[in-house]
Amino acid sequence: MIKKISSALISVYHKDGLDKIIPYLKEHGIAVYSTGGTQVLLERHGVEVHAVEGLTGYPSILDGRVKTLHPKVFGGILARREENHLNQLEQYEIPEIDLVVVDLYPFEDTVAETMDEGKIIEKIDIGGISLIRAAAKNFRDVVTIASKGQYEDLYRILSEGDAETDLEQRKRLALQAFRISSHYDTAIFNYFNRDFDDRSSLKVSEMRRQELRYGENPHQAASFYGDLSAEFEKLNGKDLSYNNLVDIDSAIDLMREFDGSKKTFAILKHTNSCGIASRDSVLEAFNAALAGDPVSAFGGILISNAPIDLPTATEINKLFYEVLIAPDFEPSALELLAKKKRRILLRRIADKSQHMKIKSLLGGVIAQESDLKTEGKEDFVTVTKRKPTEEEKDQLVFANKVVKHLKSNVIVLVKDDQLIGMGCGQTSRVDACKQAIDKARRMGFDLEGAVMASDAFFPFPDCVELAHDVKVQCVIQPGGSINDKLSIAYCDDHQMVMVTTGIRHFKH
Repeated sequence: MIKKISSALISVYHKDGLDKIIPYLKEHGIAVYSTGGTQVLLERHGVEVHAVEGLTGYPSILDGRVKTLHPKVFGGILARREENHLNQLEQYEIPEIDLVVVDLYPFEDTVAETMDEGKIIEKIDIGGISLIRAAAKNFRDVVTIASKGQYEDLYRILSEGDAETDLEQRKRLALQAFRISSHYDTAIFNYFNRDFDDRSSLKVSEMRRQELRYGENPHQAASFYGDLSAEFEKLNGKDLSYNNLVDIDSAIDLMREFDGSKKTFAILKHTNSCGIASRDSVLEAFNAALAGDPVSAFGGILISNAPIDLPTATEINKLFYEVLIAPDFEPSALELLAKKKRRILLRRIADKSQHMKIKSLLGGVIAQESDLKTEGKEDFVTVTKRKPTEEEKDQLVFANKVVKHLKSNVIVLVKDDQLIGMGCGQTSRVDACKQAIDKARRMGFDLEGAVMASDAFFPFPDCVELAHDVKVQCVIQPGGSINDKLSIAYCDDHQMVMVTTGIRHFKH
């Protein structure tokens, strides 16, 4: 069903790009209705414009809040081009409107730029959003251009399509219009919801889409919806994959625990850290992290909380890895690392921490607050007769940060600010403990003087028994089991330290 555009209502916030369209409005003799600044621009370019207030008989009122909200505007947009509706248009002297061009007030940009609620509220578009919905509803007869991003579509319609559209074009434009309007409403809801935390519904909308190399496996398509450039500057390497982003998210969550007072380097594989260490220099931190499990580090995700210098880059360059994330790279280090064209190098330029984690499952979604709780020494409760030394407390803090970001069930062994053994993702905490001990031994670490951390309580004393057998004398766990007393008693009988935090860090 071909429709010729004979009339248009144009009322836009962003006017850049309209000048490309103006010659074709005149060429096709399109009757134009407009308001305010848009009207001024069009007239300046020689377009004859019918002022909306001349059509409605009302001026723009209430500081511009009401301009187009009138039956003589919406009647011309919503009327079906059939006898009954056309007769009513004629009766009430309402012109048909075949094209609606709107660009909404920049609500999201205003929220990002100011905390002034008055300015933000004034950027909630009422007339524009109503025009978009009306035109899109009547897509059988009306063309809808709903944002500056679609000016190019309109240019092609006017210049290449002789101002004619078919039904499929108009329906596709209506789809885009409702996408834009629903996103706009979601942004407004989420702004108001900052003050109320209304969880009766979940509103998520993201207009930015980046196609990824593939999903978890090469036969699965995948996309990222969001703005990676807000957090990273990609300096080198191939396109990111789904798995890369999942691992990067885990790496960022882990490194957020370490404030930079010491240089910290971590190596992750399949979202779990296989090595992490804090040292006085980034090179020492990298070498210590790599020593935690150099085999698992192959093909891993590397992250540093300190800039990468040339000595560190020289060592990193010997390792096959997928992604390296750092706050900066010395020029010579970047030059060296970038020689391997497929290795992804990311400069982290901002911390876009998420307060909500969302996951799809069972045909729906689940959402929870992010686990932002990090226990310090002040949160420790010593439940054994022997008290931890200050040095042991420091190691317990480090171990507890690491255990928080590994998949449950988890046991972590730490010594001298270095992960020396871990068992994770096990169905039995005893298996996790055995795995951690075995890994530490295979990597050549001396376990005497190490500390042990668990992501959840010990229902039985078996794990502390295993720890004692390898000369681990200091343990941290959440506590809360009815059998805590059994593990505590074992520790007391063997001059061990046990600290509880009261906080469990399961991660599924």
